[in-house]
Amino acid sequence: MQGIRGAITVEEDTKEMIFQSVRLLVTDICRMNRISSEDIGAAIFTATKDLTAAFPAAGARELKGFDTVPLFDAQQMDVTDSLERCIRVLLLVNTDKKQNEIHHIYLGEARGLRPDLR
Repeated sequence: MQGIRGAITVEEDTKEMIFQSVRLLVTDICRMNRISSEDIGAAIFTATKDLTAAFPAAGARELKGFDTVPLFDAQQMDVTDSLERCIRVLLLVNTDKKQNEIHHIYLGEARGLRPDLR
């Protein structure tokens, strides 16, 4: 099992934008790592306190095959001067890949969270 991380920023605190952003992030993670929903043991989402319009996991639930993936939401720690309107995810994936073969995906302003991955 490996953990795959990702994050994305959301332009507006609306259900539609949150769902769209989550679907984009999770789809990119799966595509870049060549995994499907059947490979995912669980997905843990966090959102900053300024995102209140929807649960990120509900957006992921709309993806094909994600109706059986255990999904969990939590609020991100409120750290001074941290990135706003940000959703993070940790996918726990059943894979034979080594950690250095995993592609962690950061989109939008969240790219600044991991400049080492550019």
